[in-house]
Amino acid sequence: MRPGKKVVVVGIGNVKVTVHSCGRFYVALTCGCGTSREPPPDVALELCVRFRDRQILRRACMSGSWGDADRAIPFFPFIRDQPFKIEIHCEQSRFRVFVDGQQLFDFYHRLTSLGDIDTLWIKGSINLTKLA
Repeated sequence: MRPGKKVVVVGIGNVKVTVHSCGRFYVALTCGCGTSREPPPDVALELCVRFRDRQILRRACMSGSWGDADRAIPFFPFIRDQPFKIEIHCEQSRFRVFVDGQQLFDFYHRLTSLGDIDTLWIKGSINLTKLA
């Protein structure tokens, strides 16, 4: 990853609560692939979309240590069983995140080695239709 690049995730949020998903999904930009249950020790940005309490948590992990989660959002853009498009734009000092074309928040880089970000890690209650 580097400034000027973006990642696009298109899908449908499925809010069925299962043993593993709890009605949420995760999208993360990571350094390496981790496992099906856990991301690797270095995560530049993890988004946790929680339908039940209408939150989008954002955090980063450095050497296996998670930082504080940011929670404030101006609105919750996801609608149950409706398609959405998340765009994560990488800028020099931050990721700028859009949902369905509307800017939702900025996440300032905590992991500064952007060149090491090589994996898009996704899990949870989501049906993917496109990745770019």
